[in-house]
Amino acid sequence: MRITLFVGRADLGGGARVIATYAERLQQRGHEVMVVARPPRTPSLRERIRSAFTGRPLPAHTQPSPSYFEERNFRFHLLDQYRPATAADVPDADVVVATWWETAEWVATFPPSKGVKVYFLQGYEIFPGISPDVAQRLDATWRLPLHKIAVAQWLVSLARDTFGDENVDLVPNSVDLNQFNAPPRTKQPVPTVGVMYSTVTYFKGCDISLQAFRLAAKRVPGLKLISFSTERPSDRLPLPEGTEFVLQPPQERIRDLYARCDAWLFGSRAEGFGLPLLESMACRTPVIATPAGAAPELLAGGGGILVKPEDSAAMAEAISTISGLSEAAWHDMSDKAHATASRYTWEDATDRFEAALRTALERSGRQTLQAAGI
Repeated sequence: MRITLFVGRADLGGGARVIATYAERLQQRGHEVMVVARPPRTPSLRERIRSAFTGRPLPAHTQPSPSYFEERNFRFHLLDQYRPATAADVPDADVVVATWWETAEWVATFPPSKGVKVYFLQGYEIFPGISPDVAQRLDATWRLPLHKIAVAQWLVSLARDTFGDENVDLVPNSVDLNQFNAPPRTKQPVPTVGVMYSTVTYFKGCDISLQAFRLAAKRVPGLKLISFSTERPSDRLPLPEGTEFVLQPPQERIRDLYARCDAWLFGSRAEGFGLPLLESMACRTPVIATPAGAAPELLAGGGGILVKPEDSAAMAEAISTISGLSEAAWHDMSDKAHATASRYTWEDATDRFEAALRTALERSGRQTLQAAGI
């Protein structure tokens, strides 16, 4: 197949990593893959003045960023400026895939020659402060007659129950077990939990996890926190004193950070899937998670503890519970976490993604025949 994928922004985000992984693996399977993105937008005069006077950095989406799309085996094309893509920007193809609501708007306008239209749903980007106009546009993309692929069951259910689409393929994200792994181990000599730091608190809920740590530290003597991030800690969301923090660790070091923890904290309020869930579990680290993204499915096998949303006290209680487990009980939970993650391989995920693209082609063919009365 000739496959074109659109991304809203090429960066080091989890969603971008998933798209780059599929692009690379599909290219390896003999498909002809092209990824298209737009460059960062130019910051407005107001944003530049505010940054100059306050010292705050400019919005991240106005700044150049390294990305997962560089030096890969597929074609990567950056548009000439920050603008909607048009059919003239891409070659003819068999399938064209939108991966963000704005890209779905673009793809919807393309002629049939650019490929059968697919919408890869990695989340539902409605959040506090979003304008009514943008919310309406976003919801409208879910109603477009594009074949949909979703990364988690809650997105499949949303498409069915809210937008009336019964034909959504579920293709869960996966984990590279060569990159994220750890041998069996015992609990840490010093009770240790970890968290991915993020100031995007509405989505990532880092504030919930940090407050849970502070509460648990009053009950668990010597409790230690490990954290890493692509951004520096902010005074608006300070890390607890004594936190071991690593800025932009190389990929090979991330698994060591996971593996040095007795539990990984996942406090998200809203999440498409939640890659740190699988990554930490692959490193034999149980997860304490709110029911966001794929957490309910992933923790059903006993590889951690699911807590109520936005409940730091419940998360703190779970930290105390895991810290107090016997070696045998903790080892059992660790093994269950690893067993769950081991069932989610990128090879299987690529099989399912590839099959979903073929289903989109087949459905398009059937619809064409039906429209022609054949």
